[in-house]
Amino acid sequence: MKKQSTRIIAMLAAMGLIMGLLGGRAFLLQAFDARAYAAQAAAQMSASRELIPQRGAFTDRNGVVLASSEPAVRIIADPLMIERNGVDTSVDMGPKQRAKAKAAPGAIADVLVKHLGGKPGDYLPKLTDTSLKHYSVIAAQVPAYTYEQIRADLANDNWFGLYKEDDPIRYYPSGDVAANIVGFMGKDDQTQRAVGAGGLEYALNKQLTGTYGKEVYDTSANGRIPLGNSTLIKATNGTNYQLTIDSEMQLVANQALSAGISRAGAKNGIAVVMNVKTGELLALSTSPSFDSNAPHKADAANLGNTAASAPYEPGSVQKVLTFAALADKGLVTPTTKVEVPASLASGDGKLKDAFPHGTIYLTGAGVLANSSNIGTVLLSRQMDKATLTNYYAGFGLGKKSNVGLPAESSGFVPKSDMPDYSFDQIVFGQGLSVTAIQMAAAIAAVANDGVYNAPRLIKASGTDGNLSPTPTAEPRRVISSEASQMVLTMMESVVTKDDKRAIPNYRVAGKTGTAQRVDATCGCYRGYTASYVGVAPADDPQLLVYVMIDQPTKGSDGSALALPVANQILGLALPRYGIAPSTTPAPKTPLEYTP
Repeated sequence: MKKQSTRIIAMLAAMGLIMGLLGGRAFLLQAFDARAYAAQAAAQMSASRELIPQRGAFTDRNGVVLASSEPAVRIIADPLMIERNGVDTSVDMGPKQRAKAKAAPGAIADVLVKHLGGKPGDYLPKLTDTSLKHYSVIAAQVPAYTYEQIRADLANDNWFGLYKEDDPIRYYPSGDVAANIVGFMGKDDQTQRAVGAGGLEYALNKQLTGTYGKEVYDTSANGRIPLGNSTLIKATNGTNYQLTIDSEMQLVANQALSAGISRAGAKNGIAVVMNVKTGELLALSTSPSFDSNAPHKADAANLGNTAASAPYEPGSVQKVLTFAALADKGLVTPTTKVEVPASLASGDGKLKDAFPHGTIYLTGAGVLANSSNIGTVLLSRQMDKATLTNYYAGFGLGKKSNVGLPAESSGFVPKSDMPDYSFDQIVFGQGLSVTAIQMAAAIAAVANDGVYNAPRLIKASGTDGNLSPTPTAEPRRVISSEASQMVLTMMESVVTKDDKRAIPNYRVAGKTGTAQRVDATCGCYRGYTASYVGVAPADDPQLLVYVMIDQPTKGSDGSALALPVANQILGLALPRYGIAPSTTPAPKTPLEYTP
């Protein structure tokens, strides 16, 4: 009897221990884990969606839209809802409901094919993959009208399980007119968000994008609960930009440049139109170009902006900057006498001019007008290397202009400890490299009374229609007013030397350039670049046009290939901007002298 009582007591103790443990676990669940379980349950009953900000627009200086975002949607499927064709999971489906639910994916796929194209098999996996739960992307950037047609067809036959999110389409009304400036869009592989992939779209992507918002809301197996809780973080729209570009002037430059490239049998080319007084870029054309609406159809090499990214040896247009430095130091005037021999020793070789001659007697204006390399070198040897390279730096060479375009090059200017033969070469535009934007801004400084303005591409920016002028870099004087006037006089001699170079009713200061082209594939000179810069009116410089034709096969002379393009653009630009014709004749500066 005693043993039996002991067993009963032990059994009761064990049962008490077990009950105590179970009670403790229940207490733990209630007292300590309740919040964790509640949070987990809430998470399973909530969903979120991203709110897309309005991407900033681009307009030209006159308000013409160059890039904007149009309403469109991303079509989303809810595979869990499609699996039951919208019948709540708490409801037992009848035979007809089960049959309709089974047919739902195929029926929805047929509607998508009708409006979006493709085959049912393109959509069925996304409609039926229940592991994706309530979110399976069917198509992106679908016009809102197309989605409404899809929604109406589904509603007519009571099919459920598709919804939409905002997914704007980026649209470029002018197509290829300013494509090399504005750029184009792509998609981030990780986030699947639309992002700028070229041009200013890429360079200013963060500002254009704005800030994404978010909405968190209650959901069930059948989607959003209409009267459930929700939390909203609004999206912040992106910044709008007004460019200095005149889209009509850009079109003129594009057409003139394209025709010039074709006539020259050239590979590509650049045309820059700049306001001399401000540095504003009125046109910045590169050809071949592309359509921003369809960048995938273009050659990848044509998707950038070579005016900023592709440096080259400028050739004789560089002489304008060399003469500006010499004039500022009092080392040349339009009437300075220069005895020019048939050749000139330099390094281990000899320099010759592009035109054969014996000893000739040229003035300073004559050296520039005849583009004499020998005469330029003889004048430049009066100046030390450091002084000349400092002038080049003052004109913006050897460093980025910070115009805002991606992949901008600094170009190259040798250091002041360069060999003597290198110094001889750079003064006439060989052995150093520039971009077209750098060269246009530098020549504009010479014409603008000697004052340099950094090239500008962005005129104003802001949000919600409120634009504020973009801060500009402080202008800097590089040469004196007197030196500027002397160089303009000598540049006018380049034009008056040949009546075919003139623009009716306007005095023009210009300079031609022909340079051997460095081929990176062989590290040698192969082919040419032909260029010309024109400034008008020479008596009160307002506009500059700089044209570079790359790798021509039908000649190489800048006066024959680039000058006609520049004059066509300049001849149309001057009256467009209300610039009055010249009222005084060009000075008759002697080009030669009798010893």
